[in-house]
Amino acid sequence: MSMKKGSGSIDLRSLKKVVKALSKAATHFNKNEMERLVKLFYSFMEKGYEQGTRGGLERSEFRNVLHSAFGMTDDMLMNRVFGAFDKDNDNHINTTEWVEGLSIFLRGTFEEKLKYCYRVYYLNGDGYISQDEMYDMLKNSLLKHSIEEEPDEGIKELVEITMKKMDYDNDGKLSYEDFEQAVKNDHLLMEVFGPCLPGTEKCLEFETLIFKDINTEFTEFQL
Repeated sequence: MSMKKGSGSIDLRSLKKVVKALSKAATHFNKNEMERLVKLFYSFMEKGYEQGTRGGLERSEFRNVLHSAFGMTDDMLMNRVFGAFDKDNDNHINTTEWVEGLSIFLRGTFEEKLKYCYRVYYLNGDGYISQDEMYDMLKNSLLKHSIEEEPDEGIKELVEITMKKMDYDNDGKLSYEDFEQAVKNDHLLMEVFGPCLPGTEKCLEFETLIFKDINTEFTEFQL
């Protein structure tokens, strides 16, 4: 997918209005950077507009961005990342969700990334990560690298080990408080159930491409 100068389906007045509204959102971007991200969003939306999809960025298009721009390849995790970005649960990513999500991706604080990762992992909406959810996520992640014919027992053991390490209140499930304490004690546990944040190198590549020559129009973005 490519974006050429002027290809985003948004005029200057509308762009200024969207960015003004976004200025109230809690992000780590300045006004010019938000303008770039909004233009990029609308360039991705072009195909959807042609097909009559006006609610925002669809799941398939969003997954293309995650894959092409940030190197994500895991289907289950990309779907969960979509759910974490889609805060209003309308199955589309709107401009606010896009910019706020990228703010965490690219420049999020430790606390912001912690809350984001937990939101990715507990997507069933009950506020806890159950042992069954842990099993599914670990199985999804580990089967790609497993040479065992029957890895299920190994995954069950890994769930038990994870619970012993992270379930501080011993209630058989992980609350946000459990997750927070465990990750603060060992930062490597931030993405314990699968990679849901882009690597530093990918973030730098994205920022360099999208925010380069911030006072001039960028000419092309290839996905």
